[in-house]
Amino acid sequence: MEAVAAATAALAVVAAGPATAGDPTVSDPRVVAHFDFAAGQNAENIALEPDGSADITFVFARQVARVTKEGVTTILATLPEVPDAQTPVGGAVVLGIARAHDGTLYVAYATGTAETGIWRIGPGGGAPEQIAQLPADSFPNGLALDEKCATLYSADSARGVVWSVPLDGGDPTVWASGAALEPTAEIPFGANGIKVHEGAVWVSNSARATLLRIPVGPGPDRAAGPVETRSTGLTGIDDFAFTGHGDTVLAALNQVDKLELVRPDGTHKTVLTGADGLDNPTSVAVRAKTVYVNSAAFFNAQDPDPNLLLARITKNKR
Repeated sequence: MEAVAAATAALAVVAAGPATAGDPTVSDPRVVAHFDFAAGQNAENIALEPDGSADITFVFARQVARVTKEGVTTILATLPEVPDAQTPVGGAVVLGIARAHDGTLYVAYATGTAETGIWRIGPGGGAPEQIAQLPADSFPNGLALDEKCATLYSADSARGVVWSVPLDGGDPTVWASGAALEPTAEIPFGANGIKVHEGAVWVSNSARATLLRIPVGPGPDRAAGPVETRSTGLTGIDDFAFTGHGDTVLAALNQVDKLELVRPDGTHKTVLTGADGLDNPTSVAVRAKTVYVNSAAFFNAQDPDPNLLLARITKNKR
């Protein structure tokens, strides 16, 4: 998620590349659910259920919803109201989401108070419970789960760090930091989307328009290795997902209404646009042959349409 002020940032030069025979193809985009902008249902982050339903966070409504592939929406939980909440985007906001195999959901909640941190929602929904407290001035955005190591990773957009949080709760620690994760003077949102993928934690930096890879070290401490920049020129990058095709990524470019395919060599091309139904896309998920894309409509003052879009992905062979 990005502050409204970020919409005025200068556009980066896109490191575009030609299509190749091995590029996955994204086709047949269709919006399956429209959400209530006036009620704060700006679709922010996404986790998938075994049946293909999507668990989605609604930023300003402080809600977690389940949306079927047919578009039927059910509210699972509402994060508690926090009086005098203050965050870089206004009041309290629910952001990243991750799902454990048993159906437990974990969400990132930013309030500017002691309630800022990671919250747990039991299988099937119910009252959320805070399991980890982060500093009040942090902005925990993307959230990723490494269930094998019982660890949650949270990308902090305000502080420009990655937090490590024990799955059963407890004190968070700064797992990764450095200039590559930090915001800039012009755009106050740095580390944003986050995924665990093949021995590394991958992070997007919205301010720097980059996709980063951080190796996870061996041993029980699983320390962060040196931050590697894998792609640049990804203007307004928010969350992202791997296609299942090696290190190929689909990234939501929030400010410019694009879904970008990022190749392992860092070159990238646009595969969906606002004409397909995107309205400030925030997050992506991939399951088998289906791509899910959330749109939050943060910057669309004329006719905002927060929605969930599904498309088909074909993983072509070289």
